[in-house]
Amino acid sequence: MHSMDNLSKLANLGKIDGGKSTQFFAYGESALADGAIPVKYKELIALGVALTTQCAYCLELHKQAALKAGATQEELAEVIHVTAALRAGAAVTHGTHLLD
Repeated sequence: MHSMDNLSKLANLGKIDGGKSTQFFAYGESALADGAIPVKYKELIALGVALTTQCAYCLELHKQAALKAGATQEELAEVIHVTAALRAGAAVTHGTHLLD
């Protein structure tokens, strides 16, 4: 189901969506470009988001981009734990809605 080969089908989508894919990918490329936040950190942020959305494609693509930008295994490990802490924190704080 999560074969990276499926991403080749994005070209077909681009042929029939009236340019929306081109605009979408241009926006993403712009958002992840070097700026006030360096590319490596943007890719680490993207990995944290991908862990919360649980997108296997995003995880693989942004892992490769983070490594290319110089991310270390230790940084990837920290992203995992920061993401887990925030997800768990959200469960705790949202859990307060259950209490009288």
